[in-house]
Amino acid sequence: MGIVIGIVVVVIVLLLVFWVIGGYNALVRARNAFKNAFAQIDVQLQRRFDLIPNLVETAKAYMAHERDTLEAVTQARASAMAGLSAAQASPGDPAAMKQLSDSQGALTSALLRFNAVAEAYPDLKASQNMMQLTEELTSTENKVAFSRQAFNDAVMTYNNRRETFPTSLLAGMLHFAPAALWEIAPDHPETREAPKVQF
Repeated sequence: MGIVIGIVVVVIVLLLVFWVIGGYNALVRARNAFKNAFAQIDVQLQRRFDLIPNLVETAKAYMAHERDTLEAVTQARASAMAGLSAAQASPGDPAAMKQLSDSQGALTSALLRFNAVAEAYPDLKASQNMMQLTEELTSTENKVAFSRQAFNDAVMTYNNRRETFPTSLLAGMLHFAPAALWEIAPDHPETREAPKVQF
């Protein structure tokens, strides 16, 4: 009788150990998936940041009297890069994701103002270089939107795994913190759509 109880206890302990290992590994995989998804956002945002100075430089020759607009785009780009740096340091952290969302919203607003002002310059709109840059920027904006969706899907998967029973017990004990979605800031509703920068 003692041997049977011993075998049952060993089996239960082994099942518990395998459950802990499996649950831990699943949480780690889900966390790594959303961090990888954020890395894809990072690639697209860096491309966006690289295109903006070229866009501003091309427009300077045509928009000599619109210095404030050009400076606003440049300052918004710098702020957005700082927001990205904060999010890179801690993808999924609620404060970092809010800073990223706010700074990207401000950049989108600045680009929209730039677009509105540039409409008044037909020579700028006809510039081959400007058309190519705006086409690349529009393509990049679409890629950012797709990457953001993939990131949010990965965060949702992680948070679901983290919050569902019985893995939630393990997540709490092992300090798997919730991850924040990249949500569009309510004070930047214009970012719900990719900016239209066609000239």
